[in-house]
Amino acid sequence: MSPASGPRSAGVQGPSVARFPRAGTAVWHRAVLLVLGGASLVAGLDAALVLLGLPAPVGGNAAPTLPAAHGTLMVLGFVGTLIALERAVALRRAWGYAAPALLGGGALVQLGPWGPAAWPARLSLLAGTVAFALVYVPLWRRQRDPAVLVQALGAVAAAGAAGLLAAGVAVPAVVPWFAAFLLATIAGERLELARLRIRGPWAEPLLVAANAALVALCPATLLWPAAGYPLFGLAVLALAAWLVRYDVARATIRATGLPRYVAACLLAGYAWLAVAAGVCLLVPGAPSGAAYDAFLHAVFLGFVMSMVMAHAPVILPAVLRRPLPYQPAMWVPAALLHATLLLRLALGDARGDTAAWQWGGAGNVLAVLAFVALAAYSAARARHPHGSSASRALAGGTGAP
Repeated sequence: MSPASGPRSAGVQGPSVARFPRAGTAVWHRAVLLVLGGASLVAGLDAALVLLGLPAPVGGNAAPTLPAAHGTLMVLGFVGTLIALERAVALRRAWGYAAPALLGGGALVQLGPWGPAAWPARLSLLAGTVAFALVYVPLWRRQRDPAVLVQALGAVAAAGAAGLLAAGVAVPAVVPWFAAFLLATIAGERLELARLRIRGPWAEPLLVAANAALVALCPATLLWPAAGYPLFGLAVLALAAWLVRYDVARATIRATGLPRYVAACLLAGYAWLAVAAGVCLLVPGAPSGAAYDAFLHAVFLGFVMSMVMAHAPVILPAVLRRPLPYQPAMWVPAALLHATLLLRLALGDARGDTAAWQWGGAGNVLAVLAFVALAAYSAARARHPHGSSASRALAGGTGAP
């Protein structure tokens, strides 16, 4: 979901990747890797229902290790595989596909009777994140750009998270590392478009500094949580403020069609980042209980999943060379995601209302599944093999490549 595969431009990487139709691995190989990420998503959503105490297609009795794998399935298995796959497409070298294969495969290995703690799963996820970080070495040599540097910082955080999990550290202690991974990756991508609005020499160094602080503070949240989490929250708040200030979403929200939809998803995601920062600042030490649930899902649902919904029309053409045309119906799962997340956090977590927490969580799952189904339907009906001007409208709302 990022630039870094070619010359600097005002555009999103998705369309420009599609200009290399003969590069790298065959498209069907990419589709297989995408299926691994999709399977991780489905398993992760099933685990979410189990954790919510709701009926699930595969219940906790049938798969007792499933709930413990929820976090790694969603972060490394789904989003991590998706990002690593797009980076492999941008790299245009066969070895780059090792990262999404190891991440997607390692996430699914957790579903066996051995569970997330078994060494095959841990080793595969660690190897996948290390391979993912190594992808940025040739990308940096190709394009020495702050956007690539910021994303590389995120890859380092992902490798750190996988290393801690391999060493037996519990998932809740690793959540800031997961967050830094995805926040930096997405921020690096948005920087490319933010250049349309940047004035002055300080904006890009400030973004690099904010993301470097996020990654540097990850060990502090583990070793000194009383000080580490508030500082981490400040870094998250600084990143949210930077994105609101410089992202083109503030301008394209006044457009129509896909640009407006993308802008709405982006701005809503930035608001949830501020909520996550507030949890870190207001709750002493490491968040637990309702505060942990609020921080976790403000970041990974409110922000990250909103970014996935926003960028899907570019990701699919970039990876599979198949368009995902914008549909006005995409507003429905996006609105459902944010409405049910608000119910979950404002009433469920903040007020201790179990019913609201469960209904909100079930709505979150429904929103994600609805978007996946709508995206699959839209892609299946698409006719043009290399995307459309609608998907390119993410490059500032102009429709230009």
